[in-house]
Amino acid sequence: MTVWFDEAGQHTEAVLEAVGERLQRGDIGHVVVATTSGRTGARFAEAQRDSNVDIVCVTHHVGFSGGDEDQLEPEHAEAIRAAGGHILTTSHALSGVGRTISKQLGGVTRVEVIAHTLRLFGQGMKVCVEIAVMAADAGLIPTDRDVICVGGTGRGADTAVVLEPAHTNCFFEMRIRDTLCRPVA
Repeated sequence: MTVWFDEAGQHTEAVLEAVGERLQRGDIGHVVVATTSGRTGARFAEAQRDSNVDIVCVTHHVGFSGGDEDQLEPEHAEAIRAAGGHILTTSHALSGVGRTISKQLGGVTRVEVIAHTLRLFGQGMKVCVEIAVMAADAGLIPTDRDVICVGGTGRGADTAVVLEPAHTNCFFEMRIRDTLCRPVA
């Protein structure tokens, strides 16, 4: 059963609860969580500390907001690692160089069209798909089993889906199986 939020934004505790309930079935071994400062990632890693579920926390790439700044706060990174979670800091699969081309030269890339289309289901849905590809490409999650991905709009989490991930080179083989929660788009 899908949990619907009236608006996008921070619903981290409700998403954490929905993910925890889904994990009780015992058929999913990986949760991928988008996290900027690391606060949301730390909450999910701590919640699964004593389980057999691997938590992968995907952060913005260094320099995302300018300069050489890493937005992942050291205390949250430490909490994620202490709880047994993994951290992936890498370029965004659905923007990266393409966004630079659009900014510099105008127009829109095909990858940006995919990102905008996914946003029709909410920013968190786009993030869930994107972090699944990023984590799969890094070898941190399998592509032959379902995982749970958690994304959001701004700060915190507001979307969780069960999906079968795919690598970048076979992106359209990804399958979204279930929506655990998300805002009404």
